[in-house]
Amino acid sequence: MRIPRIYHPGLLQPSLQIALSEDASGHIGRVLRMQEGQEILLFDGSGFEFPATLTEVSKKSVTATILSAEKNDCESPLDLHLGQVISRGDKMEFTIQKSVELGVNTITPLLSERCGVKLDQKRFEKKLNQWQKIAIGACEQCGRNIVPEIRPVMALETWCSEKTDALKLNLHPRAAFSINTLPEPVKNIRLLIGPEGGLTAEEIQMTRTHQFQEIILGPRVLRTETTALTAIAALQVRFGDLG
Repeated sequence: MRIPRIYHPGLLQPSLQIALSEDASGHIGRVLRMQEGQEILLFDGSGFEFPATLTEVSKKSVTATILSAEKNDCESPLDLHLGQVISRGDKMEFTIQKSVELGVNTITPLLSERCGVKLDQKRFEKKLNQWQKIAIGACEQCGRNIVPEIRPVMALETWCSEKTDALKLNLHPRAAFSINTLPEPVKNIRLLIGPEGGLTAEEIQMTRTHQFQEIILGPRVLRTETTALTAIAALQVRFGDLG
């Protein structure tokens, strides 16, 4: 069996004995049915992995002893910040999960005029916790040791107007330029992905005001979740560590 990778929110160090979180304990004890003496890999977001041995296992609590600290950096050289207008159903969860696997560093959920999701502040906070757990789970699966930040929900224009030295990109089906025509080198990108109905003409003009450059992916119209992942993969091939 593959050694499970588990995120731990506290700082870790060799020889430390820790109690795992309730979610992690349930996964190890009830789902994987692991036993005392078996090995797991812990990570705390610092960029290190921590091989550990289970010292106490029950269905409700798990204790582990850390054996060592090992540097394992699989982060892309491209710093990629995804601004994703919130999509309906489980599409947003899918986008977050796969974006993390593809190496995105930061994700900001956005609200636009055609955003199909209407929730109050309390429900958005609940969603935010859920989305962050999805990002952690994606890191556990794909081998990343630094957990991307899921920022609080933000209005589209507020996000577009934030000060940054990143290259700002907006996908547009009639843009004159593609990812392959972007000049090198590029180390820092803000990528805007609109809603299922697209941005309004006024919103597109607003992005231009804030120096977003419009690019096209290809001749076919893609769904919002497909657009995000295709663009991220293409940017990682061109400027990051894919391919």
